Amino acid sequence: MSLRTTAYVTDVTPGAGVLPPRAWYPASDAKSLSLNGTWRLRRSATADAHDDAFAAPGHDTRDWAEVTVPGHWVLQGDGAFGSPIYTNHLYPFPVDPPHVPTENPTGDHVRVFDLPKDWPRLSEGGALLRFDGVESCARVWLNGTELGWFTGSRLPHEFAVGELLRPTGNVLAVRVHQWSAGSYLEDQDQWWLPGIFRDVTLLHRPEGSVTDFFVHASYDHRTGEGTLRVDSGVAGRITVPALDIDIATGETATVPVDPWTAETPTLYDGVLATPGERVPLRIGFRTVALEDGLIKVNGRPLLFKGVNRHEWHPEHGRALDLETMRQDVLLMKRHNINAVRTSHYPPHPAFLDLCDEYGLWVIDECDLETHGFTEQSWRDNPVDDDRWTPALLDRAARMVERDKNHPSVVVWSLGNEAGTGRGLTAMAEWIHARDASRLVHYEGDVDCRDTDVYSRMYPPHAEVERIGRSLDGGTRKRRRLPLILCEYGHAMGNGPGGLADYQRLFERYDRLQGGFVWEWIDHGIRHPELGFAYGGDFGEELHDGNFVCDGLLFPDRTPSPGLLEYRKVIEPVRIEGQGRDGSVRITNAHDFADLSALTFTWSYDVEGETAATGTLSVPALTPGESAELKLPEPPAAEGPEARWTIRALLARDTPWAPRDHVVAWAQLPVTPHRPPALTPSTAPASTADGIRLGPATFDARTGTLLTLGGLEVTGPRLDVWRAPTDNDEGAPWQPDARLGPLWRKLGLHRMRHRVDAVEPDGTGLTVRTRVAPAGAEVGLATTYRWVSDGERLKLTVSVVPEGDWTLPLPRLGVRLALPRADRVRWFGGGPGEAYPDTRSASRPARWTASVDDLQTPYVRPQENGARADVHWAELGGLRIDGDPAFWFTARRWTTEQLEAAAHLTDLTPGDRVWINLDHGQMGIGSQSCGPGALPQYHLHARPAEFSFVFSTRG
Repeated sequence: MSLRTTAYVTDVTPGAGVLPPRAWYPASDAKSLSLNGTWRLRRSATADAHDDAFAAPGHDTRDWAEVTVPGHWVLQGDGAFGSPIYTNHLYPFPVDPPHVPTENPTGDHVRVFDLPKDWPRLSEGGALLRFDGVESCARVWLNGTELGWFTGSRLPHEFAVGELLRPTGNVLAVRVHQWSAGSYLEDQDQWWLPGIFRDVTLLHRPEGSVTDFFVHASYDHRTGEGTLRVDSGVAGRITVPALDIDIATGETATVPVDPWTAETPTLYDGVLATPGERVPLRIGFRTVALEDGLIKVNGRPLLFKGVNRHEWHPEHGRALDLETMRQDVLLMKRHNINAVRTSHYPPHPAFLDLCDEYGLWVIDECDLETHGFTEQSWRDNPVDDDRWTPALLDRAARMVERDKNHPSVVVWSLGNEAGTGRGLTAMAEWIHARDASRLVHYEGDVDCRDTDVYSRMYPPHAEVERIGRSLDGGTRKRRRLPLILCEYGHAMGNGPGGLADYQRLFERYDRLQGGFVWEWIDHGIRHPELGFAYGGDFGEELHDGNFVCDGLLFPDRTPSPGLLEYRKVIEPVRIEGQGRDGSVRITNAHDFADLSALTFTWSYDVEGETAATGTLSVPALTPGESAELKLPEPPAAEGPEARWTIRALLARDTPWAPRDHVVAWAQLPVTPHRPPALTPSTAPASTADGIRLGPATFDARTGTLLTLGGLEVTGPRLDVWRAPTDNDEGAPWQPDARLGPLWRKLGLHRMRHRVDAVEPDGTGLTVRTRVAPAGAEVGLATTYRWVSDGERLKLTVSVVPEGDWTLPLPRLGVRLALPRADRVRWFGGGPGEAYPDTRSASRPARWTASVDDLQTPYVRPQENGARADVHWAELGGLRIDGDPAFWFTARRWTTEQLEAAAHLTDLTPGDRVWINLDHGQMGIGSQSCGPGALPQYHLHARPAEFSFVFSTRG
């Protein structure tokens, strides 16, 4: 290849000079040298800005910048090396495959290194240079000799380099291009981030060392025996001391074992020994099969309670260290998640080691997506072009060969949103032939010609139920296959709603084998001025805004309310019963584990305060088994509301959570809530300041409350608007069902309030109003009725819709403001926010928080922070009791200010606290990508009446 040649950048083949793929293993007794660390970088705006002289030993790079590898150069240097680009599916360059623009940011990387003093003599064996991930195209030299080039950003590539090494002064040069032909295969709804973002390692290869090996470890659930065979490119022996196995490679041994499952991840330590190397093995015995139309492991069907996981760190992008990966796995386990789909590429291989160790089912997905071709009806799509098939097969092989020894991997996925075509069929045929021990997935194969499961994204609940009942039609093969939702519950902003309704369907119909919420983490980039940045914040020519922030974790890995809701919905223990008769039914919802690892406790709570506690004796129920238990006699405790709280806790420390970690819980009501009673005893009186009624004064002209017990109050008055959530705003491809724009079109964000009458009488004050949007004939006839017993003030709000209301309301309640407030106490749902279809995790109790802590910090500000089923709340010297229970929200800015903010840093606290007391809230749904809120969670404009009792507390 001559100087300044860049033709390889648009070559549709996968590379040149690269060794065949093989199994990845983290350690052996052979020497290795990490080349991670500080590298020299020269960034150019085009691919051919410089010749190849930089790769020669002795080239002066002292004036070059420094970057960290693993890393992305656009996330280093405070913007000096360019900026990230976010698109969901649009290619950020002209679609003209395989060509890419001349404006092709290119990073020349140089690393000079010495071999360790204990490195074997260069005459003793060879050496490999391994790159675990480079985006998107890399050309490599060592000591001035070109090794080759490759594409396939999230896949490993190795070069033989033994004859080129020197004891000291080795010069490794890597030219990385942001765009290449491979970029057409990597359009994966994520930031485009060039760089060497995974490990670079030099591996000594002694004579007779391991080349490639395949661990076959099956389990027969009928006999309780595992069968082990290890095929190896170099003959050797396999020893597993705990199982007394000592066999040659290629031989089989069948012995009694404990099987591997995500719930019971038993691994056996072994060794593969060849004449030149000893490789440690971690062996999990399990068998994956498609039987009786179901995905089964070890003879039992699975129910996936999963998430899609992009790799992400708010400072380092996709350059994750081991502890960040471990944090992800521990968070998943602690939130009852049992499965992960590696969307939309194989993860760092160490992540799969963690899945093996801690126990997660894995759908391992190939580094393939061509979503942007949907803009041209899939014309010129590479997956249906034979010229690209070698690259597709190379990507499939590099995934399978690298990850084939992980028991956690139970399904291979061909990729994501790449249309259909001959290349996908070739990939499926190759994978089936290479590894018959796992299943093959691809959502785009709607007829399931090449796949072993029927997969869908974001179908509405009704359609999922039809599929569960096998009323969905399709090909005969598809009708015989199980359904998994490879994506559902779009976790963008506030939400997702409707997860509990999906879960009920999954558990009702065997054919529905669960799904994977989209997605694990918000891809916000930490920004000194914006907090977390999203699409468009870096001046991108094309971008998809905050669609990149659609995770169950905030960018800093703080769990969102959506994750807490999902944890509750997918609990592996079901606790049900009737609190009034003191009975409880415990059901084991695990697929494999019994309940011997759990202990159960009860508490008897009166108006949110614990009156008594104890333990509950629960047998070690097997999966699917239930037991009816009697609760103890409740203590004699007085209060307006009593309930049992039952918890399932870890009985002992586990690798993923400590003893007493709560796995599941439920509350069983015993006595109902008694709303506050107020007997009117004070008549209104006219004063120089307005109208006096008990502890309150009102404006005589408008009937507006001005003060209460000396406390200045703004409002309350009817409010129907909320700062639209991402799910309210909806996806742009759903123009007829996007509530946010429809609400604005009707004018619900600018309601007008007309006072029709202010009527004092002998027992109180009545204020009659009409609340309506300008430019529309619909309205809400609203009556405020105020009465007092001399110390307290009661407001009853009556609402009657007028006109033809076809849209649901965002909310229905009153809004008021107080001059100051910090701490909030309430009795009702908590500790976090809840909405009609996201309230499973809301637990009634007494809670305390600051006003600031009531806010949920969504990366793009929107409606948040409502507490459900609130009976009373206290803040700023005011107590509010509700009849019926209400939704409570308090914040230091108005709804209008919240709506106008693009980032959290746009929100500036004012001198008042704004409070919403809502009779109703619209559900959340998942319409930022999936279906909207179910009909039962719509807030229709109907006649309504609700009351609040206000009192001051000094």
